[in-house]
Amino acid sequence: MWIRWSRKTVLGVAATTVVATAGIATSMVAHAETAECKVGYTVTGQSSDTFTADVVVTNLGDTVSPWTLQWSFTAGQRVTSGWNGVFSQNEDTVSVTNARRMARLRTSRSVTVGFTATWSGSNPVPTAFALNGASCGDASGSTDDPTTAPDASASVQPPADAETPPVSDAASGWDPPSSLATALAEVWSHQESTYTDLYGFQNYGWDQVMANKGHINYCVRWDSAAPVSTTLRDQIHTAIQRQFKHWMDQMVEDGAGWNAFPYTEVPVAVVGWAVRDRSTLQWSDDSVDIYVNDIREDAPQCAEPCGRFFHQDGNYGNCPGGESHHYDMSLWLTSGFSGGHGGDWGQRVGSEYFVDSVNEDDIHIVLHELGHTFGLDDFYDWTPTGTSGFLMKAGTATQITDFDRWMLRDWWRHLASRYGY
Repeated sequence: MWIRWSRKTVLGVAATTVVATAGIATSMVAHAETAECKVGYTVTGQSSDTFTADVVVTNLGDTVSPWTLQWSFTAGQRVTSGWNGVFSQNEDTVSVTNARRMARLRTSRSVTVGFTATWSGSNPVPTAFALNGASCGDASGSTDDPTTAPDASASVQPPADAETPPVSDAASGWDPPSSLATALAEVWSHQESTYTDLYGFQNYGWDQVMANKGHINYCVRWDSAAPVSTTLRDQIHTAIQRQFKHWMDQMVEDGAGWNAFPYTEVPVAVVGWAVRDRSTLQWSDDSVDIYVNDIREDAPQCAEPCGRFFHQDGNYGNCPGGESHHYDMSLWLTSGFSGGHGGDWGQRVGSEYFVDSVNEDDIHIVLHELGHTFGLDDFYDWTPTGTSGFLMKAGTATQITDFDRWMLRDWWRHLASRYGY
């Protein structure tokens, strides 16, 4: 039933930590100009068999959209990953197609793409750069060809002067800390390459907030025989409201929504509970709708006619009570369940874990799964350059970090136009 944004790294698109070794030259810069475009090529780090490089292409002709940059290696180098574009290689020819967010390259504007590649023997500057088939000439004139293999046992660290892909665009509100710029570019490129329908999917948490004009409704799937008192019910409601608020607070800056995000508060209401046995719920008031023994996935299910997951067109005509009783997500609390799942349908964690943590400020597994609801990825098999512990890398943080915040904001940056912002 659920969609979970959990992907594996795909060769050729996921960024890798910059590699360099003390004692060798790590800068190889060349420039070439034609009437159509200009190219700058910089090796930012190199070890005995891999290197990283930035390629800056400046459009000197008419605006192009979309665009593809091509060049040819001359010594057998092979691209293994890249960012700020979609990379492919056919024999010696490398092609980089624009990332969707950078499809338009205007006259006199530049874009930087970066990549990691393998090399052996020598690593000369590639030749025959072209933008949409128009020659930019060769990146000739380099005086530095670091072909001496370094000591493989040496410590590998990013070079202090490594260039950061220029993802900052203060004029459009995108101005992350410079220390996070490379990692954020890597993450978005990775998502573009590994998500099945990144831009076409229409039920992210963002879609739900915007469809509801700034509020969210939940239904609790209580998959447990443990009794729920009125006090515990209210604590559970408050806890999920608090976790949701932690994420929405990341979209507020200086008392306003960041980068035109239209809400400084996104209230959360719990409108229903689903149970196997009504007697499990030890209250008699009608503050929430109660669904009894409607079993889906071997667990109590809130009424499907009321669920956004089942009615993404917003038609709740068959929901008892109408649209005001609909729920956007489920908080699925399962007895004996370890870990968590999350996606557009909601979040699932162990009922014992949630109850034991119900009064904590940060219920970190729930926070992590809520991140998936807003599209954020998992990081099981790679770590973005220059980062270490953060909430979406499970097991390395228990709170939303600055990097998590800017990953969330990057999602709004790329989706805001679908809502007219």
